[in-house]
Amino acid sequence: MYRYTDFDRHFVRARAAQYRDQLQRHLVGELPDDEFRPLRLQNGWYVQRHAPMLRVAVPYGELSSRQLRQLGRIAREFDLQDAGLPTQRGGFGHFTTRQNLQFNWIPLARSADVMDLLAEVDMHGIQTSGNCIRNITTDALAGIAPDEVVDPRPYCEILRQWSTLHPEFAFLPRKFKIAVTGACEDRAATGWHDIGLRLVKNEAGEVGFRVAVGGGMGRTPLIASEFSAFVPWQQILVFIEAVVRVYNLYGRRDNMYKARIKILVKAEGERFVQAVQREFEALLADPGTPLIPQAELARVEASFTNPVQPTEEADAGTSTAEAPAYTRWLQRNVHAHKLPGYRAVTLSLKRASLPPGDVTAAQMDAAASLADSFSQGELRVTHDQNLLLPWVHQSALPALWLAARELGLATPNIGLLTDMIACPGGDLCALANARSLPIAAALTERFADLDELHDIGDIDLHISGCINSCGHHHSGHIGILGVDKDGSEWYQVTVAGADGSTLSGAAVAGKVIGPSFAADEVPDVIEAVVGVYLQQREASERFIDTARRLGPLPFRQAADAVRRSTATAPAAAEASPA
Repeated sequence: MYRYTDFDRHFVRARAAQYRDQLQRHLVGELPDDEFRPLRLQNGWYVQRHAPMLRVAVPYGELSSRQLRQLGRIAREFDLQDAGLPTQRGGFGHFTTRQNLQFNWIPLARSADVMDLLAEVDMHGIQTSGNCIRNITTDALAGIAPDEVVDPRPYCEILRQWSTLHPEFAFLPRKFKIAVTGACEDRAATGWHDIGLRLVKNEAGEVGFRVAVGGGMGRTPLIASEFSAFVPWQQILVFIEAVVRVYNLYGRRDNMYKARIKILVKAEGERFVQAVQREFEALLADPGTPLIPQAELARVEASFTNPVQPTEEADAGTSTAEAPAYTRWLQRNVHAHKLPGYRAVTLSLKRASLPPGDVTAAQMDAAASLADSFSQGELRVTHDQNLLLPWVHQSALPALWLAARELGLATPNIGLLTDMIACPGGDLCALANARSLPIAAALTERFADLDELHDIGDIDLHISGCINSCGHHHSGHIGILGVDKDGSEWYQVTVAGADGSTLSGAAVAGKVIGPSFAADEVPDVIEAVVGVYLQQREASERFIDTARRLGPLPFRQAADAVRRSTATAPAAAEASPA
């Protein structure tokens, strides 16, 4: 993990102190709501349906056991729901697809105390909200993946430092998201980002970036377009600055639904590309424009040294009576590692009784203990809302499985239908049109049979409570979108979406399979959709491949056959969050 310097720690603590002063002035009436709102947003504080929500930054998904324990303490002592509210939840955190953690029940009056506790462990909520460059994300296997070309984490850290409180980009037309991958397989969904960066090497072995711009979900789902096949790593900040400058100058500010860079790229096409290139060349020609020095990259890289050394492969067998269950866990939750003798292990946060991505204070403490015992005190937050232990010795796998199973964190469903992505939806979010969590719970119950799940095989199921797409429904092999019809909840279903990984293929938005369905119809609809696949699949064919081969019509026919309602909801009208 990146080791914070004294400067880093002073910066974070000074920001917490600044926020405390702002909050105190707001609470006594000296700082009006409209002036306090942008200040709290850029520190990660929203006001949601029932209470304030804090989004804590987890830069590029790396988390220490000490930090996770502190998050558990915050959940236990501050995330407390007021009595009488309809949603009886509290004392938990929710991991998001941007590798952050959200708390949903912290009183605003106590928010400065929480910021101080975060600063104690080098954490904060800076730029997790607002119209600025948000948390930089990457592959949860960064630095340990066997297919990695270049470790992206040092570059992510340089991007984080550069973008934090950047004076020119603090008030962009809309929020701005960057993802980085250094592997052959895109596990960071870079095509769905405002800027997607892929580390590559040219024929001379020099490191650079393939840069794609203009991806995003929401009202108009678009895949990022390649702007450059190779930008030398020393120049990448200059290229990104050129992109964001042009966007900042010409992006729509009169219509928040058309303010994302994807709309500008789509509307202007080659003219936008040329404007970026002109700005890039002008910046490079200016002798005052700094490039990334080799010494600075070396300094940051030194903070990401491996905490373990390669060893000979060890026997990971078990003599317990649970051998079949252990074997299934090995197949689904244990991943290859670039260091001989080691594996990465996913702790599943997808299980009955808790929403996808949720983790209680007690479970945070337990996961931190697992990290200390089995993974050098380090965890990763995954794009799929799970936790990952990156430094597990192969000989420790049986003991880890037993410990994780006891804690409810060893469900062998990674990549399967119940390993779903879901946003908090209408239970917590003020922007949502419909609830996501009851749908997720119903599907988890419907597909509870592990033998059936493993027979179905790999399926990415994504659920969003509104068109803002926080549940990434567009990129799901099966996507579910909550929509509103005259105050009732309806759900639109899509098939054959993809995030850009090897399993999914090229990033693409799923296709709608007809009018929306009532909430109580959704489990039957998903079962019918899966049934088409089971009937029509060819040997070793995955769901996504069958869906692309058949097209949406057979899935629509099967879904309509289980429709019970006589009324149907209109096509979804989409909005965009703050």
